[in-house]
Amino acid sequence: MLQTVIAAIVSFLVAAVLFFIVGFQYRKAEAEKEIGSAEQEAARIVNEAIHDAESKKREALVEAKEEIHKERSVYEQEVKERRAELSKQERRLQSKEENLDRKTDAMEKKEEKLQNRLAAAEKTREEAEALRQKQQEELERISGLTVDDAKAFLIHQVEADVTHEEAMKVKEIKARCKDEAEAYARELVSLAIQRCAADQVSEVAVSVVPLPSDEMKGRIIGREGRNIRTLESMTGAELIIDDTPEAITVSCFDPVRREITRIALERLIADGRIHPARIEEMVEKAKREVESVIKAEGERAVFETNVHGLHPELVKLLGRMHYRTSYGQNVLQHSIEVSHIAGLLAAEIGADVATAKRAGLLHDIGKSVDHEIEGSHVQIGVDLARRYKENEYVVHAIAAHHNDVEAQTIVACLVQAADAISAARPGARRENVENYIKRLEKLEAISTSFKGVSKAYAIQAGREIRIMVKPEVVNEDQMILLARDIAKKIENELEYPGQIKVHLVREVTAVEYAK
Repeated sequence: MLQTVIAAIVSFLVAAVLFFIVGFQYRKAEAEKEIGSAEQEAARIVNEAIHDAESKKREALVEAKEEIHKERSVYEQEVKERRAELSKQERRLQSKEENLDRKTDAMEKKEEKLQNRLAAAEKTREEAEALRQKQQEELERISGLTVDDAKAFLIHQVEADVTHEEAMKVKEIKARCKDEAEAYARELVSLAIQRCAADQVSEVAVSVVPLPSDEMKGRIIGREGRNIRTLESMTGAELIIDDTPEAITVSCFDPVRREITRIALERLIADGRIHPARIEEMVEKAKREVESVIKAEGERAVFETNVHGLHPELVKLLGRMHYRTSYGQNVLQHSIEVSHIAGLLAAEIGADVATAKRAGLLHDIGKSVDHEIEGSHVQIGVDLARRYKENEYVVHAIAAHHNDVEAQTIVACLVQAADAISAARPGARRENVENYIKRLEKLEAISTSFKGVSKAYAIQAGREIRIMVKPEVVNEDQMILLARDIAKKIENELEYPGQIKVHLVREVTAVEYAK
């Protein structure tokens, strides 16, 4: 039984091996057959690809030849056109060269003619120079003068004639202008002044506060000076307690602070209770009172001049000028007066009355804060007017009212005239004796600094300078020019109210004794 099973297994294995070998041979034959078919197919595909490539190559060569032929035709056409254009330009250049050659020939001929004419002119000039030299020698022989002597004589003669003519012409123009201007100006000024009346208050730089008794001075000073130190520190003013009986002097460069100090001091004296706390209270009340007065005075000025639309700050600044003086003249009253006079002058000549009055009222606005801000009151006034959006005509009038800039408008000229009228009016202003003497001395020094002036005397309180000239140095014609030069130098170097008359006197005296 076992042998039968083993024989069956061996038979199965042998059959399996034989089947595998036969199958392998069969698959190998099939694979070789497929490989042969694939090689044939590949050879066919390669042959077809080679054939197609040859066809496309021939087609590409044909297209390339056609494109080259086409491009060559276009290029040949462009070359042909460019050659035609070049030929045309060559003909044009050749024509221009021919014209240029003709012009060059003509120019050379003209230059040759010009050289000939120049040579002839030079020859003529030399002949004329020789003739002039001969004539000059003959004139020198006849006159007995050299060329330099003759020139000096002629220059001196012409200078004398011109000086005389200039003096006569200046005198004639001044006389005519004076005759025409005086009558018209006198009429306008008289009408303006007749229609304007302004009170003037002469104020000083100090305030005097009366005391009920000299004992009050000690109470104001206080223990170890605490009361007076408190008052001075709060107000910025200086209290002068000297030997003046029953009076205290308040001194301060700021008139507003001085007024606050005066009011506070008067109230403290009236109240009788003087100590640091009470001083602080009274100073605050005085400040409020002064601010109220400032506002009221500014509104009064606006109301009196009928100037509307001013910025509130400008109204306050106008009120501050109530406490400001210039040569003893109250600046606010002066501004009101200038406003009235400028408006009246503007009405007489047909100018803008409202603008003239506005500019006249604001022309000295810079003086309200000139002790707080650096610069002249003119520049400060211009800056304030511009800051508060005033009209440019008003700003220009403020800038020009002291001739810091040249007046360009009628309003500016009217404000200048009104300012001069208000300041020069008799009794309007005053100055201290020291400044007055210095002004007169400088006036005489300016006058005697000119050549030919012998002596100079300031008369009529400095309103006139009388000048004695040397008759042998200054002739009558030169006197007119000398007077004008002296007046101009006085205007440029001296500050003075109103105007100064320059009066020149030339006197020739001869003395002889009969024996």
